[in-house]
Amino acid sequence: MHFDPLQTRLSRRLGIAHPVFGFAHDAAAVAAICNAGGFGVLGATRHTPEEIEQELAWIRSQVGSRPFGVNLVLPTGMPENNDRSAIEAQLPEAHRAFVRSIQEKYGVQPASKAGMRSRFVRSEESAQAQLEAVMRSDVNLLACGIGSPLEVIERAKAAGKLVLALVGSPKHAQGALTKPIDILVAQGYDAGAHTGTIGTFSLVPQIVDIAGDVPVLAAGGVATGRHLLAALAMGAQGVWMGTAWLTTEEHHMHPVIRDKLLAARSDDTVISRADSGKTLRQIRTAWSDEWSAPGAPAPLKMPLQDILVGDLLGAIDEHEVKPLMHHPAGQSIAYFNEVRSVADVMNSIVDEARASLGRIADENGAPAGVKATA
Repeated sequence: MHFDPLQTRLSRRLGIAHPVFGFAHDAAAVAAICNAGGFGVLGATRHTPEEIEQELAWIRSQVGSRPFGVNLVLPTGMPENNDRSAIEAQLPEAHRAFVRSIQEKYGVQPASKAGMRSRFVRSEESAQAQLEAVMRSDVNLLACGIGSPLEVIERAKAAGKLVLALVGSPKHAQGALTKPIDILVAQGYDAGAHTGTIGTFSLVPQIVDIAGDVPVLAAGGVATGRHLLAALAMGAQGVWMGTAWLTTEEHHMHPVIRDKLLAARSDDTVISRADSGKTLRQIRTAWSDEWSAPGAPAPLKMPLQDILVGDLLGAIDEHEVKPLMHHPAGQSIAYFNEVRSVADVMNSIVDEARASLGRIADENGAPAGVKATA
């Protein structure tokens, strides 16, 4: 039986060829990740229940029996009902005026429909409807991005689904481990979208030590086979990657935003609360600059910020207001400067990891014929 040093207990348990978990908001990219030997996870927190049901069914039709997952963000303290008017009534006039000033400064025409962040309110009602769609599906794993309520975890496990929690600190990990979590993602500061304050290299070994028998995936700044190998050396059983797939052929992306992503370096990303009220690493644009300028109001808490800016964000993309167009991305975006297929990205990661492992063995003087092990 051939020994593969890149395989881990978790990848063998799941029956995937490579210990690479790929997160994407695009169903086609998720399916391609699965078919390239990884474990695809659909980011569905901004999807309606109907969209979740349709996209999970479509992914299953493309991947057959290969496992895949879905991610929901289930933060605590959200309003009970999906009532936009109730949220709008709480928006301070100073914040409304600031948003209008951005719209006027950049000549943004009104949106023809509600934006992605404002077409429904992040609420207990919305989360429950999304969760029902997930539970009706045959998806193999539920990933909880922010918040992992015990009743949700227990229900998912009762339905035969694995449950994964993303954590950004030892404190968060300890809280998650009081529940029957199957997998932890240790997400470092380098990561795109919602991220914490601890760097990936500092974070991952701490989470591995805390987690015991619960497998850990490393996230944040992961882009190459060298990163994969480093994650395994730190005790992780795989990697969680999101930014890697944004510039792939399969991932639907507006050409203007794709060009910004392809051109971006690591220091072209910033952390801002301007989109949702939560910290969100994104490529730096006039949007993040306006919200960080002197005199700009502090972003509101979620879901108030969603409703404050959601329609404007939708209008910016709809009318292609280039200076303001932006997208979440991690510091690993520097490694992705050409459009490639998902399979090509996956293969290059795995091939480089194998080559790096061989180089380490050679540099350490492994005897001829002795294979390196991980």
